[in-house]
Amino acid sequence: MAKVAFHTLGCKVNHYESEAMMDLFKKKGYEIVDFNELADVYVVNSCTVTNEAARKSRQLARKARRINPEAIVALVGCYTQVAPEEVKGIEGVDIFLGTSNRSHIVEYVEEFQKLGMANVEILKRQELSEFEDLRVESLQETTRAYVKIEEGCNQFCSYCIIPYARGPVRSREPGSVIEEVEELVDKGVKEIILTGTHLGAYGTDWGKEDSLEKLIVDLLEIDGLEHIRLSSIEVTEITDGIIDIIASENKLCPHLHLPLQSGSEKILKLMRRPYDKAEFRAVVEKIRKRIEDIAITTDVIVGFPGEDEAAFQEGYDFVKEIAFSRLHVFPFSKREGTPAARMKEQIPAEQKKVYSSKMLQLNEELMLNYQKRFIGTVRPLIVEENRDHETNLLTGMTDNYLRVLLNEDSSYIGKLVQVRLLRSHSHEAVIGEIV
Repeated sequence: MAKVAFHTLGCKVNHYESEAMMDLFKKKGYEIVDFNELADVYVVNSCTVTNEAARKSRQLARKARRINPEAIVALVGCYTQVAPEEVKGIEGVDIFLGTSNRSHIVEYVEEFQKLGMANVEILKRQELSEFEDLRVESLQETTRAYVKIEEGCNQFCSYCIIPYARGPVRSREPGSVIEEVEELVDKGVKEIILTGTHLGAYGTDWGKEDSLEKLIVDLLEIDGLEHIRLSSIEVTEITDGIIDIIASENKLCPHLHLPLQSGSEKILKLMRRPYDKAEFRAVVEKIRKRIEDIAITTDVIVGFPGEDEAAFQEGYDFVKEIAFSRLHVFPFSKREGTPAARMKEQIPAEQKKVYSSKMLQLNEELMLNYQKRFIGTVRPLIVEENRDHETNLLTGMTDNYLRVLLNEDSSYIGKLVQVRLLRSHSHEAVIGEIV
């Protein structure tokens, strides 16, 4: 049996697409093996969000060639899409595939086996016009699954290469999404997370601003599906309709990830973000007025060009004021080809570390404050099959995004249960009991 090994860099969308490509190989009789093992085919699903991610993608392609000089090595994804000429100079890579035509990857491998070459076209950004319907059929985890409904971004923030890598917004047909979710539920999945490159833009390529709302309403009707979560969505795309659905439907989890990126007015302008602080604050206030117990999580970039001490402090104060329930903190990393990489006033690495450390400390404080609000309350939770690696206790995530550890037996795995939150275990987790 032929063997194929994958290494995936980058975001959750990339991981979803790798699993879909693995399924294509499995259907053709390939065995999936670890990337460090001897394989007949190596696939590096690349990332290009930073210069470092691009470097790692090159490094992994060369590593695959060293492990087995006779193997076919494919470099796939965002890095190939953004820099096709650059990647074609990487020694030892046989197949180059961008962010389209990945559904044909096995055919390209077989073509290379027969002819010693594969005729793969890397489409330019403006030619990426169709949503590529890649589906994950074999599940790594049976309680929760990601479902990709959108591809591409039209926003062009000054630090981001993704619109060039993923192309313009393309939305997946609602019927295809519903069909995949029904198949997942038949396999035992209880919770799905809707994801995309720019999730809130779903349907805007059809000129329908309420497409995401309509899709959610249709998914709520699926029997056996207990929870729906939204992955990252811009604050400007939170409609009254979405707020109404979260407020009225238990199945749609009270958790929104609203990427702020900076709480400094000056830095938001330099980043070309589509809102200012007042707009962000107003939307958060409107959401919390309707849904008191909602988790609002965010992304923050620290050390963006021009972020002096005053700008950092302004951003820090705003994050504290909004009182997010969790932060993902990223030190700014230059990506060649973006306007931010050419900006003056680049921040030294040491200063970025200081900013990062302060923001991470604030994150611990915010997470503990959010936990405290719910100690003693009862929340719904789906018990996951993977135990907590530190305590070996059962674990799950409440509807409002609190990680809970449970000293219960395995019979609860995969079930929707009500849990009482007893006490803090750490800023990352709460001890709970099934009611």
